[in-house]
Amino acid sequence: MATTTATIDIPASPDSVWQLIGGFDSLPEWLPYIPSSRLGEGGRVRTLTNEDGGVIVERLESFDDKARSYSYSILQAPFPVTGYLSTLSVHAGPGEATARVEWTGTFTPDGVGDDEAIALFHDIYRDGLAALHGTVTSGLSQRTS
Repeated sequence: MATTTATIDIPASPDSVWQLIGGFDSLPEWLPYIPSSRLGEGGRVRTLTNEDGGVIVERLESFDDKARSYSYSILQAPFPVTGYLSTLSVHAGPGEATARVEWTGTFTPDGVGDDEAIALFHDIYRDGLAALHGTVTSGLSQRTS
């Protein structure tokens, strides 16, 4: 089993960041390479379409609004892994009104080495968190302009 984690500090309150990313269907609001998300099974399954038209189907495994965290598994995706489980969480950051966002995944590489699978998901998480930072900070600058 392989694991990777990406973390970013965002100059906004943890509650405001969670308000943006805490909905299981909210990826298109902050993740530019996922322009479409559709919920099914009472909101427990999301079908994502990436910018290339690829489809990823994920199941919500746990949700804790108070802890600002949710975990999900992949049911269908073009990734070379099995047993994928990921958690997205928001915590208080090191400064006042700073959110620390963490995206962690565990999985078993399938047809590729551990390093290649880890690099794939680490890049996805890192780029996704950078996009989140950009979305939040551009929203802050628009409110202060």
